[in-house]
Amino acid sequence: MSDVTHKPAPSAIPGMTYREMESSVELQHLEHPDHDELLTLNLGPHHPATHGVLRLITTLEGEVVRDIKPVIGYVHTGIEKNCEDKSYWKVIPLVERMDYLSYYFNAMAYCGSVETLLDIDVPKRAQYLRVIHMELNRIASHLLWLATGGLDLGAMSVFWYAWKERDSILDLFEMSSGQRMHPRYFQVGGVAEDIPAGFEAKARAFCKQLPKRLDQFSSLIDSNQIVLERLRGVGAVDADTLLTYGVTGPLLRAAGNPWDLRKAKPYMSYEDFSFKIPVGTIGDHYDRYRVRMAEMRESALIVEQALDGLPEGDYITSDRKYALPPRHELSTSMEALIHHFKLVTEGFRVPPGEAYYPVESPRGELACFVRADGSSKPARVHMRDPSFVNLQALAPMVQDTYIADMIVALAMLDPILGGIDR
Repeated sequence: MSDVTHKPAPSAIPGMTYREMESSVELQHLEHPDHDELLTLNLGPHHPATHGVLRLITTLEGEVVRDIKPVIGYVHTGIEKNCEDKSYWKVIPLVERMDYLSYYFNAMAYCGSVETLLDIDVPKRAQYLRVIHMELNRIASHLLWLATGGLDLGAMSVFWYAWKERDSILDLFEMSSGQRMHPRYFQVGGVAEDIPAGFEAKARAFCKQLPKRLDQFSSLIDSNQIVLERLRGVGAVDADTLLTYGVTGPLLRAAGNPWDLRKAKPYMSYEDFSFKIPVGTIGDHYDRYRVRMAEMRESALIVEQALDGLPEGDYITSDRKYALPPRHELSTSMEALIHHFKLVTEGFRVPPGEAYYPVESPRGELACFVRADGSSKPARVHMRDPSFVNLQALAPMVQDTYIADMIVALAMLDPILGGIDR
């Protein structure tokens, strides 16, 4: 339930008690002498439209938002610290669960850092398989954003339609790894297994039908005058302001800045693929919606190109110090069995050094910093999660707008609190 007080907004500091907050009221009142009728509304930390366990201390003048202070930390998992107690091989399932909708991207950033420290060459086939799964993951994440964002706008039908298409992608993930989410498919040096028979045909069928589905979704939204009035010209933030906060991804591109790491600093063979970077004009909610819709189309084109040009060869590095031996060797080779046991239990050692590996996730630049001390466990693992950085844009996005528009702004922000709190 919401806690309401007619006193001016206190400072929102994580861990601050209500008594301490009350003591700051007089000072806050002096800072806002022209606003005698301010109301402080506490939204959360269980509000259904916060897309995670988020608390928003909102200062209102009537129905207009004058200030907003996010309070985070309610789903802190300590994953980064736990990584220091795991072997490099066993860290992958942990980092996948930070931004739990971008699990392939979390794994890619971490594996990329470790591969940089080990100076491993990832086989070309493995690179293409990673691209295929990451772009499918991008579409799945955007579809979930479209579904839940539709609910926040009152568009119930869009939720069911988008969810159905997302389920088709999870079917593909289940085919390649056995898991629909958090698959641990990416490994240091490549991927766990090659794609099975039938995966390519099913992926092509999905990529062929996706544009038609997106046309249907767009017709539902773009023909709804109520939805358009709640999106167009609302919550606009210019690119310079977003860059000041370090915001990246669809939010920045919606404001007209085409920054995308897949083009700016290609990794995993992205330079082999032809695709466009959708950009907006004024950076309002409508631009954010259109950019993400266009990105799904481009991701489908990348998947088709990767399937067309999928190279032959290994799906994981041939350096068996860092990769599990093929499963069929375990029943015939004692050396393979010993190596498998040692790698799974003790892991491999990484020479001392530091590496930072950024990727373009559905929410912007997601990167992993790994520091190695020569042991079989990382000395430090830190993620640069875009949701954490992008949350700063919420305040300029909602200031001087109606409180009803604040819920829409949060949906268009697309934050994942698992990545923010970690």
